[in-house]
Amino acid sequence: MSKEKPKMPRRANIVITGASSGLGAQMAREFAARGRNLALCARRLDRLEQLRDELLRSHPGIEVVIAQLDVNDHDQVFTTFRRFERELGGLDRVIVNAGMGKGEPIGTGRFEANLRTANTNFIAALAQCEAAMEIFRAQNSGHLVVISSISALRGMPGYLSIYSATKAGVATLAEAIRADTLLSPIAVTTLYPGYIESELSARVGATPLMASTASGVRAMVKAIEHEKAEAKVPAWPWIPIGFALRHLPLWILARSA
Repeated sequence: MSKEKPKMPRRANIVITGASSGLGAQMAREFAARGRNLALCARRLDRLEQLRDELLRSHPGIEVVIAQLDVNDHDQVFTTFRRFERELGGLDRVIVNAGMGKGEPIGTGRFEANLRTANTNFIAALAQCEAAMEIFRAQNSGHLVVISSISALRGMPGYLSIYSATKAGVATLAEAIRADTLLSPIAVTTLYPGYIESELSARVGATPLMASTASGVRAMVKAIEHEKAEAKVPAWPWIPIGFALRHLPLWILARSA
């Protein structure tokens, strides 16, 4: 007798940080098309307002609330998430997406740029995880999604040094939270996106490995909806590339920089 696969819970109320452009905005479009209510935050309020209006025109049956938020204002992260919880009547999923990709080789006099990236990609992500998990623990349910990067799989050279380190840090943080909640109704997903067109990926330049924003985000949302513990997205070619990154000699990575 075949055993039916358990159905994933329908996460109705979803928070997305860094939602004013790129992957965050496209995830909002994908989830809106699935009939989900959205709480969107980012620094650029004008873009959030435009996105909210676009989503409500296309999907008038959903709720969309927005808030201007710099995730480096840690107190405001907690305040904003609690406000979203009140406005939507609960939160089912929080996607920790806000981040930045600016960085320089270590020791080249650009410590301030690297510090900004470290603060935004790790310390601010910690604040978002803390704020989300306080709500999820109180309601004994929820789905935390942390957006890492394929670059997190190795220490990458050059301008990716601090970026890869911070993305490895948030991936390890997500795994620790997953271990802490393994026997609870709270799910934790870590995504490792490859090259997907966005403002953040512009520095990579033209490459046949680059997925369009639409196709790349569809793969991200599919993995999120299945609530996988970890996923490299899009699966092709990033699962085999991820394996290679883990096992290539460091000198090969250094020459590719």
